[in-house]
Amino acid sequence: MVNALYTAKSTAEGGRKGTVQSSDGNLNLHLSMPKGLGGTEDAGTTNPEQLFSAGYAACFDSALQMVAGQAKKNISSKVTAEISIGQVEGGFGLSAKLHAEISGVSQEEAIELVKAAHQVCPYSNATRGNIDVEISATAV
Repeated sequence: MVNALYTAKSTAEGGRKGTVQSSDGNLNLHLSMPKGLGGTEDAGTTNPEQLFSAGYAACFDSALQMVAGQAKKNISSKVTAEISIGQVEGGFGLSAKLHAEISGVSQEEAIELVKAAHQVCPYSNATRGNIDVEISATAV
């Protein structure tokens, strides 16, 4: 069990064709079904996979900054998360690809930092063993 330091709370209504709003009102979005799932991707809307990719990218980049700091590496970084949805036995499943662009380190160091970040990132810990997650890095 997690000893909560912070809890985010959001409410969705209407599923993939509805809305989602955070309890503080900072997030208030309309949702639509992605074209790949037979939807229209209406302008000004998002979907659960985009929200997951945004959260995972931000969280992973924070983990990357943390492990770089612990290793006394002064870096700047950018993380891109791709979240895919598809059919699996018994329903639908997700997969993730994370790619970090890291400046201030060698290619080998970039790979090691991404591996270390993957061990401490809360999203990585939540998905480990549940979905396929590919990680990669490029030193820039």
